[in-house]
Amino acid sequence: MKLHLTTAENNNLITGYGESYIEINKQRYAQNLIVMPQTIVVDWHAKNVSALNNDHFQELIKLKPEVVLLGTGKTHVFLHPKNHQILTEHGISLECMTTAAACRTYNILMSEGRLVAAALIL
Repeated sequence: MKLHLTTAENNNLITGYGESYIEINKQRYAQNLIVMPQTIVVDWHAKNVSALNNDHFQELIKLKPEVVLLGTGKTHVFLHPKNHQILTEHGISLECMTTAAACRTYNILMSEGRLVAAALIL
């Protein structure tokens, strides 16, 4: 699916996504990653949503977002609170949704000037 937004004001914009890729500023990535308005982390070591734990969220804590949108793949999955407790301890909210929904929501929040991180699992 292609996404369109009038302006990204020099921020990272998710311009498309599919089952095997995320496209940011028209560049395709074929791995799980983290995207923020000014940062892309392509070496996020999350393999799949069922294996996520506090260690996987350390990179996000360093980036200091207000909210993390966790794209859980094709299926919406909720994480047990103990698996992301470290985010809560640092005052960072976590919202779980499908990766497609996380891509769309990221673009909206980013365009509103929010400090949002999308942690995306393909």
